[in-house]
Amino acid sequence: MYVISTHHMLRRAQRGRYAVPAFNIHNLETLQVVVETAVRLRAPVIIAGTPGTFKHAGAENLVALVSTMAKCVNHPLAIHLDHHTEYDDIAQKVRQGVRSVMIDASSLPYAQNVAIVKKVVNFCHHYDVSVEAELGQLGGQEDELLVNSEDALYTSPSQAGDFALATGIDSLAIAIGTAHGMYAATPALDFGRLDAIRDRVSVPLVLHGASGLPSDVIRNAVALGICKVNVATELKNAFSHSLKRYLQDNPQATDPRDYLQPAKLAMKDVVEKVIADCGCEGRA
Repeated sequence: MYVISTHHMLRRAQRGRYAVPAFNIHNLETLQVVVETAVRLRAPVIIAGTPGTFKHAGAENLVALVSTMAKCVNHPLAIHLDHHTEYDDIAQKVRQGVRSVMIDASSLPYAQNVAIVKKVVNFCHHYDVSVEAELGQLGGQEDELLVNSEDALYTSPSQAGDFALATGIDSLAIAIGTAHGMYAATPALDFGRLDAIRDRVSVPLVLHGASGLPSDVIRNAVALGICKVNVATELKNAFSHSLKRYLQDNPQATDPRDYLQPAKLAMKDVVEKVIADCGCEGRA
C-alpha cells in the first residue's frame, strides 16, 4: 500500500455512513501508535500535521515515514496538511509527496476565502491531491492561530452549499460549536445546523475539534453526515500526562525506549476510542 489522497477514502465513508479519524501526530511515537492501532483494527486513518508539525519534523521526512509504514504494514494511509494557510507552502509540500491538504482561509472575508481555495484546488487537482477547506471558524488554538470564543463563527448552511460548488473542494470543514483544545464542559453542538448543511452540500463534511468530546456526541455527528473527525489535543495530553507520571515515579529512567512505552499505551486508548466512535473498524 502507498500514501493516498483522502478523496476516495472519505467518499467511501460517506456512502458507508461512518467517519475516518484524522489524528494529528507530533513525533514518531504518535505515528507508530496510530498506524499500529489502525492496522490491528483494520481501520482507515488519516495522518495529519499542522504547519508547526511539518516544520518540526520536515515534510520530506514525514512523507517518507508514512510511505514506508504504509508499505511495510500493507495498509493505506493518507498524510494530510491540517490548517495550512499559505499557497506556496502547500504547493511545496504537494511536490514533496503529500496527497491531501486543508487550505484554511476561513478568517478572511467570504470572497477572498473562495478565491484562495479555488487557487489551491486548481493546483492540487492537477496532482490528484484532495482539498479540504473551512467555512466558519472554530474557537481555541491550533499552532499560532488563536480564535477567541466570542469571535468563533458558525457555518451558514446556504453559504456552505454555494462555497462547495464555487471552489470545487473535496471536503468541507464546518463550525457547529466545537473548538480546538480540550473542553471545560461538554459543548452543545448545533446538530440542526449540521443537518441543514448536509442537505445542501454533497461533499464529505469534516468535524474539527473532537478532542474530549463524549462518544455519543461524535457518534451522533457521524450519523448526521460527518465523514472525517479531527483529534489532536487529546493525543498530546495522553502522551504528556502519562510521560510525566512515569518520570516522576521512575526518576532513574534514562532510556526513551523504556519511558515512552506508557505514553504510547495511553495514546493507544485514545486512538481505539476514536476509531470506535467513528464506526470505521474493519473498513480499511
